[in-house]
Amino acid sequence: MSLVPEIDYGTPASRAEKMVTLTIDGNQITVPEGTSIMRASMEAGIKVPKLCATDMVDAFGSCRLCLVEIDGRNGTPSSCTTPVAPGLVVHTQTNRLKDIRKGVMELYISDHPLDCLTCAANGDCELQDMAGAVGLRDVRYGYEGDNHVKARNSGEMNAKWMPKDESNPYFTYDPSKCIVCSRCVRACEEVQGTFALTIEGRGFGSRVSPGMHEHFVDSECVSCGACVQACPTATLTEKSVIEIGQPEHSVVTTCAYCGVGCSFKAEMRGEELVRMVPWKDGQANRGHSCVKGRFAYGYSTHKDRILNPMIREKISDPWREVSWDEAYTHVAAEFRRIQYQYGRDSIGGITSSRCTNEETYLVQKLIRAGFGNNNVDTCARVCHSPTGYGLGQTFGTSAGTQNFDSVEHTDVVIVIGANPTDGHPVFASRLKKRLRQGAKLIVIDPRRIELVSSPHIKASYHLPLKPGTNVAVVTALAHVIVTEGLYDERFIRERCDWSEFEDWAAFVAEPRHSPEAIEQFTGVEPEALRGAARLFATGGNGSIYYGLGVTEHSQGSTTVIAIANLAMATGNIGREGVGVNPLRGQNNVQGSCDMGSFPHELPGYRHISDDATREIFEKLWGVKLNNEPGLRIPNMLDAAVEGTFKGLYIQGEDILQSDPDTKHVSAGLAAMECVVVQDLFLNETANYAHVFLPGSTFLEKDGTFTNAERRINRVRRVMTPKNGYADWEVTQNLAQAMGLNWNYTHPSEIMDEIAATTPSFALVSYDYLDKMGSVQWPCNEKNPQGSPIMHINGFVRGKGKFIRTEYVATDEKTGPRFPLLLTTGRVLSQYNVGAQTRRTENVVWHEEDRLEIHPHDAENRGIRDGDWVRLASRAGETTLRALVTDRVATGVVYTTFHHPTTQANVITTDFSDWATNCPEYKVTAVQISPSNGPSDWQIEYDELARRSRRIAGKLEAAE
Repeated sequence: MSLVPEIDYGTPASRAEKMVTLTIDGNQITVPEGTSIMRASMEAGIKVPKLCATDMVDAFGSCRLCLVEIDGRNGTPSSCTTPVAPGLVVHTQTNRLKDIRKGVMELYISDHPLDCLTCAANGDCELQDMAGAVGLRDVRYGYEGDNHVKARNSGEMNAKWMPKDESNPYFTYDPSKCIVCSRCVRACEEVQGTFALTIEGRGFGSRVSPGMHEHFVDSECVSCGACVQACPTATLTEKSVIEIGQPEHSVVTTCAYCGVGCSFKAEMRGEELVRMVPWKDGQANRGHSCVKGRFAYGYSTHKDRILNPMIREKISDPWREVSWDEAYTHVAAEFRRIQYQYGRDSIGGITSSRCTNEETYLVQKLIRAGFGNNNVDTCARVCHSPTGYGLGQTFGTSAGTQNFDSVEHTDVVIVIGANPTDGHPVFASRLKKRLRQGAKLIVIDPRRIELVSSPHIKASYHLPLKPGTNVAVVTALAHVIVTEGLYDERFIRERCDWSEFEDWAAFVAEPRHSPEAIEQFTGVEPEALRGAARLFATGGNGSIYYGLGVTEHSQGSTTVIAIANLAMATGNIGREGVGVNPLRGQNNVQGSCDMGSFPHELPGYRHISDDATREIFEKLWGVKLNNEPGLRIPNMLDAAVEGTFKGLYIQGEDILQSDPDTKHVSAGLAAMECVVVQDLFLNETANYAHVFLPGSTFLEKDGTFTNAERRINRVRRVMTPKNGYADWEVTQNLAQAMGLNWNYTHPSEIMDEIAATTPSFALVSYDYLDKMGSVQWPCNEKNPQGSPIMHINGFVRGKGKFIRTEYVATDEKTGPRFPLLLTTGRVLSQYNVGAQTRRTENVVWHEEDRLEIHPHDAENRGIRDGDWVRLASRAGETTLRALVTDRVATGVVYTTFHHPTTQANVITTDFSDWATNCPEYKVTAVQISPSNGPSDWQIEYDELARRSRRIAGKLEAAE
């Protein structure tokens, strides 16, 4: 094995269609118009020396190494900033150029430490490479006088020297090795879009500075790693490289955090991971990353990982470590006993949105073929199940319509109920780049998210609606578009049912749906809403991106339908730059839905009651399948409390921390007789488990993830599973213990079975994915290259369906006891319930959940920033510290749910979406008051968690 090669062409590729032919060093080369001479040379295999140039950012022309000579032109222009032209004759290596380059390199080296043998970048240093490339053999200028290298000059303090900044937990900044190429600054601006870095000083005194001469950890830097990746020297270096050394081989795999699905090179020494480097050929991230994917992989080797199976008779008992065989035998016997005693439907399972497609497929297969029922559900139940319902009803398929590249062609973007810079940061960077190029932005969110106003970006409209009024606001947007005649009649007549459109148009045109009529209960200014509607309808390619702020409501499905109506009415479906795009929360939440994790659907979103579909699986699996939909997660918990549901297999989900109404979840789990948790750590749900099966990380398995754009990406094993088995093997062994004759030897065989039974995956195989890099389903005979854009020539369902969206106020009402509305979300550095990110250095940025409260509401309650407060609702109460900010409106408070000590979901209620049971996390009536300490629930829960993590023979099992 070796490092996966990547060519740096020096400047970005041109997208021009016109081709230009020129001659470089005697070779005729044809490239797109607008290509730089440097890139044209590299494409011909001619390497021009460079230091300030890299193909991730625009040309800069400062290092003066890439100079060339052009026949008929004076001087020596830089090849990175000079575009090709027809008939040019270019020379990249002449005596004149050699002398200039050596002189430039001498100047660089004269102010650079010569500690190459002990430098962390030794073997991966472009400065070192270029010194060799230009033939540098001597430095005439010496190393005395002004420099940035030595702390003292002739015994005197050197004011130009700066100590190494090691404040960031993941990388160091050594100013003495900086050559001021500005690649890091440009990467922060052009790739990430944070503008956290600058060049301070002038001339010889210039140096890179985070913010206003701050430490990296205190600056606006978001630790995405773009600067580290761009740095050509050891100025910015991963601490892991300093500690371990340079990697010797790499494997391309897929990040296991959010739904963007970034591709990375896992760079290794033996079985030790040195660093994760974003892969430039990754079609979701295009070589970019965020702090989680780039750096937060330390949880995979954390001391808290449980590596041996464990059993206990009662949840009050200490855990007892057992062999794998004993664990499988025990689970199989318990599940058989429960079914014999309580009936076939008394057990079920929950699939994981963090595990692979193949592993998820096996869990639902185990439940249907082994348990004999359809009691299977997944975390999409509590996040994007309304997406599946709403888009399925209107478009005919339960997924987003575009690829992420599409955002580069959009003109107007609506971001509703999503916070991409925190939840989907790599996509957010691509969106921000398009906004800096001139695209317009409409934000619909109760909070002032970062996209509303950030460096070089300002939303044209921010509609700060009251939580729970999404349907009213989106319907009002449609009201303006219809009543002002801004809809796309040609598109609607050709692609949609015209009579259904007429009915819908008459509905939204009613005066009660006007911006003026809804202002009283939405809080949105009518003129701003009208302006946003006009901009979206007339501004060119219009795209809509939405998140859990849309779906996690009692009318989540209705809002998704309203968004689809809006896209169809304006003709924004079926081409680049438009579409309806759900931003999925977890790495494989799309895949878990695709694989049949819902109780009413088999893989490929085919209903369990369909005889023909069941027959496909019955023939292959050799069993008769139940044609009745099974229980959803909330139904399982209800049935457990009632005494009819007694056993649950949970793979890679922490429902106690992530699901709403924590007290109800804990009551349901406590009522069961055999709860099996398969995970990396003793998570919160494991407090109520009777069997714990150790899980494996994405670094320890082969498989596939499907991201938010329907992209099927390979996951490749880079190290041996520390627990001994990949998750798919654990499920297979459990199935065998229950009498099923499964004999998969590799996950590729599971994917072959998926392809054989699921039309949208028909051509997908590991060999095909290796060849293509990745594909977006549907990938079949009709779409052999996959489907980057959906509904190009028509909707999957035939005609697009307009559906009335009547606003119905949530039953969760504010009042004298609970006058404020709580809504929830994420922060950049943490992920979901925090089980992974809390076991990394990311806690530096977010060590606790905080409650955001408006200064007016805080003052009325005598609360200051940092005070402990009591957060209470009709469901329960907890305590946490206040963060006084005007990012939230008066009457609205906001918190995250990353830390189990907060237990934010103790507060949320059991209200849910009318169609899918997706919980209403985003609207909870609460009261805030000063607090002197933790709530009774927190004290009791902390004691329960401490007791439940005891392992016989060990002092304490850490959470």
